[in-house]
Amino acid sequence: MSTDLSIDQIIGTVRGLDGSLVVAPAAGDPAFPELAWGDAFFYYAPDGQMPRTVQPYGTIVTKNYPDDTASDLDPAGRWRVNVHVDRATFHELTSDVAVDPATPDVVQPHPVYGSAGWIAVVNPGRETGDTVLRLLREAHEAARARFDRRSGVHPGS
Repeated sequence: MSTDLSIDQIIGTVRGLDGSLVVAPAAGDPAFPELAWGDAFFYYAPDGQMPRTVQPYGTIVTKNYPDDTASDLDPAGRWRVNVHVDRATFHELTSDVAVDPATPDVVQPHPVYGSAGWIAVVNPGRETGDTVLRLLREAHEAARARFDRRSGVHPGS
């Protein structure tokens, strides 16, 4: 079992993955809308440039978004990690889940994007910390494979 994870621990883990890019807009960053300030977006981008035509494979959100309030992220200290997973993993992790989307430390379908294969964990802790890190590593590898396919790179070549 793991201990509670911090945002910085998750970001540090993702930054340690080969070819990763963490985009974490700070308050006042004119390149991003104010709503994104304080959040983090994870990409496979070996050139270090934020991809313009692909979605991140993982995110950390630190507040409610206008169309995404079910996790109740506005109170201080609440945040959520979101990870895109494959269909089998999604069903394995969420088939028995029927909890309030604001419940912390539970892997559950993303309250808005679950139907697109996204899982969500509010304040990952002892029950989900190891799983969250594993899922982020797997999502990173899947993003790398998609990048390689689009780039015409074939394993072993």
